Amino acid sequence: MVDLKLFNMPFFSTNIEQVMFVLRSLAFTTIGTILLYGLLFYLLRSIFRKFERDIALVTLNVSADSVLIVFILSSFKITIANLNSSLDLTWLNPILITAIILSVSYWLWQLLTQVVFYYLKKWAENTEIMWDNVLLPLLETVTPILITLISLALILQLSFGINLSGIWVAVGGASFIIGFATKDILANFFSGIVLLIDTPFQFGDVLRLENGNLGILQKIGLRVTQIYQFESHTEAYIPNSLLQSQKIVNVSRPIAPIHYSVPITFPSNCDLNVCYQTMEEIILAHPDIIGDIETKLQYLDKYFNWGEETEKCFRAKKENGRKRLIAEQEVNLKLDEIEENLEALALTLQFLEKGGLERDEIKTIKYEYHNILDLVGLEFIAVEKLDKRRIFSKRKRYKLIQLEETNSPKSLIRLIRKWYRIRLQDPNIVDEDQYILPKIWEYQIELLKKRLKRLLQQILNPERIETRLDDYLKELVYWLRTRFKQARSRCHDPDVRIEQNFQGSTEIFLKFNLNYYVDDIRLEDGERGERVNSEIYYEILNHLQSYMHS
Repeated sequence: MVDLKLFNMPFFSTNIEQVMFVLRSLAFTTIGTILLYGLLFYLLRSIFRKFERDIALVTLNVSADSVLIVFILSSFKITIANLNSSLDLTWLNPILITAIILSVSYWLWQLLTQVVFYYLKKWAENTEIMWDNVLLPLLETVTPILITLISLALILQLSFGINLSGIWVAVGGASFIIGFATKDILANFFSGIVLLIDTPFQFGDVLRLENGNLGILQKIGLRVTQIYQFESHTEAYIPNSLLQSQKIVNVSRPIAPIHYSVPITFPSNCDLNVCYQTMEEIILAHPDIIGDIETKLQYLDKYFNWGEETEKCFRAKKENGRKRLIAEQEVNLKLDEIEENLEALALTLQFLEKGGLERDEIKTIKYEYHNILDLVGLEFIAVEKLDKRRIFSKRKRYKLIQLEETNSPKSLIRLIRKWYRIRLQDPNIVDEDQYILPKIWEYQIELLKKRLKRLLQQILNPERIETRLDDYLKELVYWLRTRFKQARSRCHDPDVRIEQNFQGSTEIFLKFNLNYYVDDIRLEDGERGERVNSEIYYEILNHLQSYMHS
């Protein structure tokens, strides 16, 4: 016969309600786990695989296991918290809380690494901004540390009941002391972030600092900005806070050439027409002065025929100048052709996109854009790659669009490289220019590739932006004219003006002002303009010395 007193013992004192509660909780957890598993690993995955972009599927793959684990652990914690039992199960709470925090931390770290940072890098590859190469690696380094510290603090406080108020006060006090001691470093850091995000400069710009020094911007870092100084042939590292507080002149904007205004005087009885025409032709004849290329080639051999000592040097200079001007003319003509094609395509899109783009119309646009890419010297190739980021699902191949350079000798990219390589053969080029000039133009070519690739992706997938494709084409034309290679206009042509007349001790004199642009301030350690200015003045003296005021 069973002794009913056994059921009064603590071990068997669990009542029927508690047993039913545990069973219901286990049943809810099991059913919820099965439904959640089916939702995450079957239903959503089958839907997300149909999407063109894989961001939803990658996010699901990264999140599925962590979400499932957190759900199971949370269910167990809720069950234990609501269980009125004589058994002491409170020791399980810290373990479950710690496991939940670690699971959420791991999920957050995976989400940031494989989704957020991955797609930020992809986006940064198609942009021209300067901060992507600095801030993204910094975020990748700092984020895991922050997640670890926050997780550790939550575990200590929630799992083990440690009051962190004193620790936070101590950390705050230490942070204040450290911040005060390193205020200059922090000021440079935040100034660097401001310069990177809202930068008024870009790589290759020539800057005139407050002390008058000229230099080329090499890199904006988080703490210092690197500038190559022409005068001392050194690289200066200027703290960002100091740079941000300076009044800096960007002499590369809005135009890359540098303007010169030179006064010169003649007696009032000189032949004004002869003086005026000769000075204008001398300025145009110099190969380093901005002007109409056809006119410059016409006057190139007429002037600067100096004596034997300098004739050989300037003969080589003029020969190189002729080749350079012809090469630049070919670049300008190719750019004009590309801009005309882009404008024509934009005009076509204005009519087609009003009612939405049909499949045949998209096909026509792709064909015309392919012709534009051919003029630039690029072709797009769809490369199949295996998606290695898919861990929990069957890996499949996807198409990656790439732009590859063609071998066409008449393409824009090939003509630009031919042009700047001829410039490097100029006898006046210094050693540093052999490094700076190719780096600047290859940087411009890479920016052009990024813009064309981004526009290609928009043309291949125009569903959401089909009514704005013409605006993107116009933006590219504007960038080509203002940022890629400065378009030459009539305002850049040399100009000779009579400023005033004034009376000397014995006669009246006329003052002329010569206005012209030198082709590139970056070359010859920033002294290209001074050299050109001296050569022009010397040539004017040679031809018009009988009129000059001594």
